[in-house]
Amino acid sequence: MTERSKWANADFWFSIVLYILITCITLFVLLPLLNVLSSSFSSPYLVAQGHIWFWPQALTLQSYGKVFENASVWIGYRNTLLYTALGTSINVILTVLAAYPLSRSDLRGGKAILGLLIFTMYFQGGIIPTYLVVKQLGMVNTVWAMVLPGAINTFNLIVMRTYFMSTLPKELQESAFIDGCTNVRYLWSIVLPVCKPILAVIALYYSVHHWNDFFQALIYLSDAKRYPLQLVLRDILISSKVDDFATLDNGFTDRLFQAEGIKYAMIVVASLPMLVLYPFLQRYFVKGALVGSVKG
Repeated sequence: MTERSKWANADFWFSIVLYILITCITLFVLLPLLNVLSSSFSSPYLVAQGHIWFWPQALTLQSYGKVFENASVWIGYRNTLLYTALGTSINVILTVLAAYPLSRSDLRGGKAILGLLIFTMYFQGGIIPTYLVVKQLGMVNTVWAMVLPGAINTFNLIVMRTYFMSTLPKELQESAFIDGCTNVRYLWSIVLPVCKPILAVIALYYSVHHWNDFFQALIYLSDAKRYPLQLVLRDILISSKVDDFATLDNGFTDRLFQAEGIKYAMIVVASLPMLVLYPFLQRYFVKGALVGSVKG
C-alpha cells in the first residue's frame, strides 16, 4: 500500500467516525425535542403514564386549548415581544456607538478603554449591587429594568469592533473625510451600509437573549402583568399555577393528568418562534462565530 493510499484510507475512516459522532450529537439534541412535541399533542393521560416517546398517541389539541385560553400566556407573549424589540434596538445602537470609536486607531486611550471593558467580562459587581443600582434609578418593576441593565454585551462589542477593523480600510475613511464627510455622516452613510452582516449577527444574538431571558424578570419584576413569556413558563413548570389551566371538574386526578400535557404544550408555545426562525437565520450565526474567532 502506497503512502498516498494510506492517507486516503485514514481520511475515509476519520470521515466515518466524524459522521457517527455528528449523528449521535444530533440525536441527543433532536430526540428530547421530539418527545416534548409529541407529548404536547398526545392525550394528557398517556403522557402522565409515561407512554409517549417520540410519536404522538391519541392526538388532541386539548393542552394547547387550555394554554391559549389563559390570559397570562397572551400577556407574556406581548411583553416578550416588547422586551425583545425594544431591548434589541437599544443593544444594537449602543454597541455600534461603542464599537466604532474603539475600532479607530486615532482614538486616544482606546486600548485602555477596551481593557476596562474586557475586565468587566471576568469581574462584575454581582447581583445585589446591580439590583441596588437599578432600584436607586427607579427602574424596578418597569420595562426599563428588562432592557437597560446589560445594554451592551462586551463580547458582542469586541466582535463588532473586530469586524469594523477588518472590513473598513483606513483609506476609505481618509477619502471620505477629504470629501468633507463628518464622523456622524461617515458612520451613517458608509460604515453601517457596508457592515450590514455584522449588524444582523449582533441583532440576532441580542434578540435570542431577550427572548429566552427570565432571570432579570425574576429579579426586577413583581407585577404579573409585566412578566415575559419565559417567566410565565417557569411559574407553570415549577409552581402550582398549572392548576389555573387545568379546570376539569372531574377531580384532583384529572387535574394532575391535564397538568402534564399543559406543561409540554407551554414549552412548545414558548420555544416555537425561535425554533422556526433559527434554520433561516443559521448562516448569520455561523458568520458571527467566524467573525468573533479572532479578536484584536
